[in-house]
Amino acid sequence: MGPVRLGILLFLFLAVHEAWAGMLKEEDDDTERLPSKCEVCKLLSTELQAELSRTGRSREVLELGQVLDTGKRKRHVPYSVSETRLEEALENLCERILDYSVHAERKGSLRYAKVEQGEKTGGIPNPSRADTLLALLLDQCETMLEEFEDIVGDWYFHHQEQPLQNFLCEGHVLPAAETACLQETWTGKEITDGEEKTEGEEEQEEEEEEEEEEGGDKMTKTGSHPKLDREDL
Repeated sequence: MGPVRLGILLFLFLAVHEAWAGMLKEEDDDTERLPSKCEVCKLLSTELQAELSRTGRSREVLELGQVLDTGKRKRHVPYSVSETRLEEALENLCERILDYSVHAERKGSLRYAKVEQGEKTGGIPNPSRADTLLALLLDQCETMLEEFEDIVGDWYFHHQEQPLQNFLCEGHVLPAAETACLQETWTGKEITDGEEKTEGEEEQEEEEEEEEEEGGDKMTKTGSHPKLDREDL
């Protein structure tokens, strides 16, 4: 085998090895970015708490039970504390996760953002990847809800003075070492280099630039002197 042929084979080997290493690294990065148990519990509790808050002010009264020969009357139960309200809130709860978008440039649980009606979706540039992540979230949410449904019911009937996130996620689902994502809150200041600025921030920057220009013009005017002809001297 000549030196040229050997060099070509060595070059091909190194190229394949580098490509394979890149694929493995990409898979590792993807694995690290898969939804965590903390993120699933956080979104589940957030959506359930929001739905219960929406229906909590209802003044509807439900009639429960049947009129029996014994003369017992139907029970009147306020909808706001009824089991019916909880069951309706849990129905299709996890499917609301599909209303989220995925922002790959953000860290932790902040990469999942609820898309409100009329708002631009945004999110990562690869829609299929976003759909895959949301599908995983949906599946894990349904599994978690089925496993901890009794705990959710216990909170609803006996412990609503505590936030659901604290009672469910910190108290029953997650070990203490895996609760960090529950403290992550989006304030709008966590903009990364690759994220576009909001319209309000762009307007603020324009106003600041205009103020700087106006200040410069004033300094120029106050610092200038009128020209004098030689005849005036």
